[in-house]
Amino acid sequence: MKHGAQTQQRTSPMRQLMGIVAEILITLAVVCALYIAWQMWWTGVQAERIQAQTRDQVSWSDPAANGSTTIAQAQQGDAPVQPESANYGDLVAQIYIPRFGQNWERNIVEGTDAAQLARHGLGHYTDTQMPGQVGNFAVAGHRNGYGQPLGDVDKLQTGDPIIVRSQDYWYVYTYTKHKIVSPKDTEVIAANPEHLGAAATTRMITLTTCEPKYSTPTSRWIVWGELKYWAKVADGMPQELATTGNDGNVKFAAKSTAYLSPVARLGSLAPYVRGALLAWLIFFIAAAVAWRWPALHAIRQGERPKPDASLYGTLMRLQPGVLPIRLLLTALLLFAAAAALFEWGFPWAASHIPIMQQMSNYVALN
Repeated sequence: MKHGAQTQQRTSPMRQLMGIVAEILITLAVVCALYIAWQMWWTGVQAERIQAQTRDQVSWSDPAANGSTTIAQAQQGDAPVQPESANYGDLVAQIYIPRFGQNWERNIVEGTDAAQLARHGLGHYTDTQMPGQVGNFAVAGHRNGYGQPLGDVDKLQTGDPIIVRSQDYWYVYTYTKHKIVSPKDTEVIAANPEHLGAAATTRMITLTTCEPKYSTPTSRWIVWGELKYWAKVADGMPQELATTGNDGNVKFAAKSTAYLSPVARLGSLAPYVRGALLAWLIFFIAAAVAWRWPALHAIRQGERPKPDASLYGTLMRLQPGVLPIRLLLTALLLFAAAAALFEWGFPWAASHIPIMQQMSNYVALN
């Protein structure tokens, strides 16, 4: 008997079984938390990257590219309509809503099916009018997940600007009111939603999104606005998107359209999964050669008491090396597992498990 190790009373098998069940439940809770993070955050990161790629494919000028610029003269009268038409998936416009944050900006593409809304932020209802046109320029967007472009729609206040930018023109709308309707009430995107059947006389914008935000969307939150003025992109930026820097120059208040957050630059997580596993293998071999398995050796020699059954305890003891190395090896494995869930596990679950399909409305972002 060494160091009294054998005198320690073992935990009963039932308590050890309960400990393993507790570890499994905690693991499932962590996986659920990661799933929520994936759905509410990571899908937005992916959508941000795809929106930036879409902007890179067009030759639109960047209002923030030169650091300073001028205020575009507000134009009244008939607004030019641009684009006059668009194909499915084409970039129709960009939209800025300062109430949602200084750097809030999203793409609007042609089409409102799940694939377009998941990839591109906002989608234009194909049967409604174009920006600047008499009638109703109607768009849809997610309120939760995929960057939740309309997540703060309930914060809009009367008179708030909603700025739409096509390739050559700014269209500055102002928020007038909202309405919560049934998904079947499609007249809200009609050319003249308040007087159905009558000819349209105003230039409107309509934003549609889900209601409620965090549970099954049984209704739709509808935002209406009317065109205040239009301006030429070549003349500068709208006053609503301008700020004055410390040097006194007028600058574009929002971020550059070429900006992409550091996380969105990561792209696919597959290389990071492979990298973590490769690092684990290298450290594993090096630790096995240098230290072998001192924890297991101590238990076998009676220098340490035989531990209780434990999933994570066993995982730690199977790693070679001293304690800091074992912690590092275990952390690499857990990181690889979490990244693999984000890259493959959660997308598969959201695509194939019915309850998760309803929760996430998931569309693969390829």
